[in-house]
Amino acid sequence: MRLLKLQPDVYKFDSFKEFAEEFKIGKGDLLFTHEFIYQEFIKQLNLEAEVLFQEKYGTGEPSDEMINAIFEDVNKLEFNRIIAVGGGSVVDIAKLFVLKDAKDVLELFEKRVPLIKEKELIIIPTTCGTGSEVTNISMTSIKAKKTKMGLAVDELYADYAVLIPELVKGLPYSFFVTSSIDALVHAVESYVSPKSNPVTEMFGVKAMELILSGYKQILEHGRDYRTQIIEDFVVASNYAGIAFGNTGVGAVHAISYPISGIYHVPHGEANYLFFTEVFKNYQRKNPEGKIKELNKILAGILKVDQEDVYDEITSILDKLLSVKPLREYGMKEEEKRAFAKSVIENQQRLLVNNYVSLSEEEIFSIYENLF
Repeated sequence: MRLLKLQPDVYKFDSFKEFAEEFKIGKGDLLFTHEFIYQEFIKQLNLEAEVLFQEKYGTGEPSDEMINAIFEDVNKLEFNRIIAVGGGSVVDIAKLFVLKDAKDVLELFEKRVPLIKEKELIIIPTTCGTGSEVTNISMTSIKAKKTKMGLAVDELYADYAVLIPELVKGLPYSFFVTSSIDALVHAVESYVSPKSNPVTEMFGVKAMELILSGYKQILEHGRDYRTQIIEDFVVASNYAGIAFGNTGVGAVHAISYPISGIYHVPHGEANYLFFTEVFKNYQRKNPEGKIKELNKILAGILKVDQEDVYDEITSILDKLLSVKPLREYGMKEEEKRAFAKSVIENQQRLLVNNYVSLSEEEIFSIYENLF
């Protein structure tokens, strides 16, 4: 049985300049990033690479319409290597650039066209949440289906994953919190996945330790303290990405997708909305299985009794990020049933990774409880 697949080579540098020199970035390369990142860290290097900014095509998380518009411009350029410098949205989009003759997102995600990799990909994350630099997954909102969809194929693996903590230090506090919560959920969901094993668990547990210990330090020393320990969060995100890239994530992500896809709630915040509610359901349905091991680990990190771990996590996260009832994000009463049905119909790729199965009625109840 294969325990771990780690496709990209992983590098770490102190600055973008060191990376650009080591990798000889220039002609034949396409830099896909945000303008503010380019202006602060890249422009002064006078690289001869093509440059494309995501925000030229719209703001917020990627959608099929946005990516199709980007495809039109990308397909006019000549390049052999893509360097994605950004958060989850930039990375998810850039992964699709490696595919031959990519023109329509829905065709790709429904695998109605051949998926052939023809470009080299380098990913440099500027958040501390997605772990996408080491996964083979691209996520986007599909407007026609009113939800998010994922494409998970080996062709989307990066060739190189590059960690540069300098690029993450300036991440605004709210983005830091939502992205790092996403990494925490990756690690926790991975641990209880039926596909987990001692190797993936090792990466997931270390990610939990780094993130939760970091949160406690930030609550003790203040928000700005995150910049002093940012490397811990960058590494934790990478570890969590390695863990869930091999095991998958489950119901927390699946149930959050209609909310983030339709109401544009940041991905990490949407995950936090459902995180402890899903795990309390897991606990109720099978308290003696893998979740018992997880609770023991979390209790050790948090220094609380095992029965108190989810209340303690909620207490910590609530001090970092204020969340609201689902109706205050825009969700309507009649959507509780529609969303539950949509999750069952469209998110089986994730639901197979659940600790225990959740029925449509149980998912409806989660929406109901948080409404």
